[in-house]
Amino acid sequence: MMKITSIHAHILSSPLETPFAFSQGWVSTRSATLIEVTTDTGLTGWGEAFCQGLETPQIAATAIESCFAPMLIGRNPLSTEKHWFDMYNRSRDFGRKGAVMAAISGIDIALWDIAGQAYKQPVWQLLGGAHRRQVEPYATGFYRIKGQGEAERLAEEAQMHAQNGFRYMKVKLGFGVRDDICVMKAIQKAIDPAKITLMVDSNHAYGRSEALYLGQALADMHLRWYEEPVAPEDYEGYADLRRRLPMAIAGGENEHSLYGFNALFEGACVDIAQPDIGSCGGFTAARHITALAQAKGVEINPHVWGSAVAQAASLHLIAALPNTHHSLFARQPILEYDQSSHPFRRELTRHPIQMQDGFVHINDAPGLGIEIRKDTLAHYRIN
Repeated sequence: MMKITSIHAHILSSPLETPFAFSQGWVSTRSATLIEVTTDTGLTGWGEAFCQGLETPQIAATAIESCFAPMLIGRNPLSTEKHWFDMYNRSRDFGRKGAVMAAISGIDIALWDIAGQAYKQPVWQLLGGAHRRQVEPYATGFYRIKGQGEAERLAEEAQMHAQNGFRYMKVKLGFGVRDDICVMKAIQKAIDPAKITLMVDSNHAYGRSEALYLGQALADMHLRWYEEPVAPEDYEGYADLRRRLPMAIAGGENEHSLYGFNALFEGACVDIAQPDIGSCGGFTAARHITALAQAKGVEINPHVWGSAVAQAASLHLIAALPNTHHSLFARQPILEYDQSSHPFRRELTRHPIQMQDGFVHINDAPGLGIEIRKDTLAHYRIN
């Protein structure tokens, strides 16, 4: 029987030359918590505990090395479901959300990576098979470098993304409703609405009244979704906005596990759920969440903002997602393809993902199908 011999969290950090803002604060450093799980057979799996928002990477790393690693060393890495519930139950009194769930997520991803290598199959095959082998990416960007009054620059950014072949773009809002509306009008004028579909994300900057006002002001822009309009705890607010606005309401990047998403679905809060593979609980939890969503008729469109490891894991998850509303021309999930500065994407793996002919292709190599560049790891590692 194969056994886990070590679990190590690599903390990476790199200061940004130009800090940028989303609605909750300024990002001046890019960080990542990567998980390396080794076995007595020589197989090594990689995962990522997502650093959400302004989270420091040391929090999840501490949970891994002080709590979860001692539990799992010596165990069979292929027992992914058992290990997930063991970790969840062990941390229930102090976890269930946030960085502790991200720690579980990173380990779980690494275990699935090992399983794929052991069975010589890509993770999407272990998840039940691929519904798609390519996915269209959307450009996430439109961050602020000053704060307000940047509509002209953001309109130029939209034109750049269009020139680079993106048909979908997600605009970061939450900098004051008036400023948000000004930005969206400028962007709409700068693009061809017949060719470009927009989404917006306010990162829960508003209460219900402001979120409703903004949604009504953008009602004629045919948005694919309105993301995180209110705080993630405000289930009633989500449901109320979903009833009163014409566009799809999306959320869930700050939700965790089947238990958290069950509450989101039971409250009829969202049309589109956005679990992040690096914080929702990894592949194991994503399977649970997908089944719950399918039963409720809620689309899954994963949130992706981590390093190349999280990108690779997200692609395997997207490959295995069933169409929520079956038809001959069913709407497909799209890949969040963040356009902000992030050295742990292009430099971390031997073959970083890239868009070709408007799509990102999903590989069929065993496990996650990635090769970590140890020189990059050493360059950015701070522990």
